[in-house]
Amino acid sequence: MRRRDLIIFLASAMAAWPLVARAQQKAMPVIGVLSTSAPGPSSAPFMAALRQGLSEAGYIDGQNLAIEYRWAEDHYDRLPALAADLVGRKVDLIVAGSPPGAFAAKSATSTIPIVFRGGGDPVGDGLVASLARPGGNLTGVLVLAAEVTAKRLELLSELVPQAGVIALLVNPNSSSAERVIHDVQQAARAKGVQLSILKASTDTEIDAAFASLIEGPAGALLVGADPFLSGRREQLVALASRHGVPSIYAWREFAASGGLISYGASLTSAFRLLGTYAGKVLKGAKPADLPVQQPTTFELVINLRTARALGLTVPQSMLMKADELID
Repeated sequence: MRRRDLIIFLASAMAAWPLVARAQQKAMPVIGVLSTSAPGPSSAPFMAALRQGLSEAGYIDGQNLAIEYRWAEDHYDRLPALAADLVGRKVDLIVAGSPPGAFAAKSATSTIPIVFRGGGDPVGDGLVASLARPGGNLTGVLVLAAEVTAKRLELLSELVPQAGVIALLVNPNSSSAERVIHDVQQAARAKGVQLSILKASTDTEIDAAFASLIEGPAGALLVGADPFLSGRREQLVALASRHGVPSIYAWREFAASGGLISYGASLTSAFRLLGTYAGKVLKGAKPADLPVQQPTTFELVINLRTARALGLTVPQSMLMKADELID
């Protein structure tokens, strides 16, 4: 090749390179994460678990996958617009981190695959046709948080038998709030304890709920598993510690942060499974054919340091049942 022809060839190749790079970049799959919570320490472990699941499926964020996050920051009314934005950006898949996010995503698209973390009754609520064969463009992972709230009351009553009145804190904006209240009321009657209902959907209302709690006769607190309350882990644990209120929570992260006791499925495992499910869909699997996964094990975690600080003796039977003891 003559020198002049070589220079022309190289110049043409250099001019075409950005177009090739852009084409390769566009070919990289993009997933949108639609979260009810805010970015920060509370959500970081779960996003890390999601990325771990994706990596196990062969997708590494920033290498062969791009992730776009949309945070509702506990304002559920923002979810439809955030979901619509992801649809407008033509993402390849949407990961919805909670039931409100799943409903917003489903309303925004019937074609883009959606993998959701859910609770309650996704069949009865109209998210999927059945757990075994979801149909449509959705599948996901259930954590069954609200469904075991009554079990949490039983555990709390066993740990704090002197508590004749137990308070239940719920987010009134949660779609499962009334069902949770009903289930816990039944469990309270069965245990022979009274139930006091506290409601909070803002930080200020959480503070007010604790002020009401310490003025009233309740001797222990059951915290609901709503995403808003779960995102206020540090605030709730600090208030319970400051006022000396024995409390039970849904997730082990609360006990790890100083909460007395937690009982529920593993959230990190759920988000990791979301990541692997998302990877399967990116590789061609159809959400309609992927069964909605349900937890088979629940973690009982007890913080012994907190128990001692509250002057509680954990029954030997409960110590034997615990999956993790923090000391």
